[in-house]
Amino acid sequence: MEKKKVAVPLVCHGHSRPVVDLFYSPITPDGFFLISASKDSSPMLRNGETGDWIGTFEGHKGAVWSCCLDTNALYAASGSADFTAKLWNALTGDELHSFDHKHIVRTCAFSEDAHSLLTGGFEKVLRIYDLNRPDAPPREVDNSPGSIRTVAWLHSDQTILSSCSDIGGVRLWDLRSGKIVQTLETKSPVTSAEVSQDGRYITTADGSTVNFWDANLFGLVKSYNMPCNVESASLEPKHGNKFAAGGEDMWVHVFDFHTGEQIGCNKGHHGPVHCVRFAPGGESYASGSEDGTIRIWQISPASQEENRSHPGNGPTEKVKVSADEVAHKIEGFHIGKEGNALEKEMVLNT
Repeated sequence: MEKKKVAVPLVCHGHSRPVVDLFYSPITPDGFFLISASKDSSPMLRNGETGDWIGTFEGHKGAVWSCCLDTNALYAASGSADFTAKLWNALTGDELHSFDHKHIVRTCAFSEDAHSLLTGGFEKVLRIYDLNRPDAPPREVDNSPGSIRTVAWLHSDQTILSSCSDIGGVRLWDLRSGKIVQTLETKSPVTSAEVSQDGRYITTADGSTVNFWDANLFGLVKSYNMPCNVESASLEPKHGNKFAAGGEDMWVHVFDFHTGEQIGCNKGHHGPVHCVRFAPGGESYASGSEDGTIRIWQISPASQEENRSHPGNGPTEKVKVSADEVAHKIEGFHIGKEGNALEKEMVLNT
């Protein structure tokens, strides 16, 4: 009976190696977008609603561990094992700047105002680059207790969140002082940390636990044990009543936020799930896997149709964007030698 409740996902091919990070843009006048990072060294941009491949950012010489888009989806950034973070024009695919590091860059994040780029990695140093002066030296915060795995901004860019690859906990840094003001204690290293769209919660995954923290008071709100070790978790942004998690069992699980009860289990990946993220309107969520694919899973198709028939019911109206419109927006996007092959290889199982 459970299988009947699960929609067949859109399957997005194109990456030749594991997909290790996913990031959705907010909803923009042109719809919303999904960027993916892969060990194949080439981040990819897609239409967030349909999964249609838009273009590939070419220039890294090593695995890309992290990727993100700014608030308006005009710029992209990526962090790589080639010891660089790169800033891209998300409309044309052009590389705008390359920020050199001394070791692997594991994570990156745009500030809310899109004026700054935060990076972290094996150097145990948080770097903040002023994107208005990309050639200027970054501000450095260098007392992270371990190799940095995840970073995020919160409190209107006044606070920075970071977790480490080798020790547990999430650290919150005051941007003005550059000091740790709070540590959210976890049993294992945190592999995923997400600030909710409304700024209320921080969702973390560590080992076989998913925690939800109050983003303002820093108290633990909910803690749930998962059926396996999970690498990533994401809270549904519109109602906040469910969350998705994925990990080593190759399945994407959906749970009730209030009770922790599993309400969905999506099977399809052929390798561990490295990243799970909800779309900004909450109507779908994407998963990236060791198998090199991205799968976009719909939330209850029947209720989605119901929502679309009622104007003004949340962001669903805003995300209606045709493939032609997206193609027009990114006209001139630089596509590499394999671009056409990748486009033809795209499979969308509806």
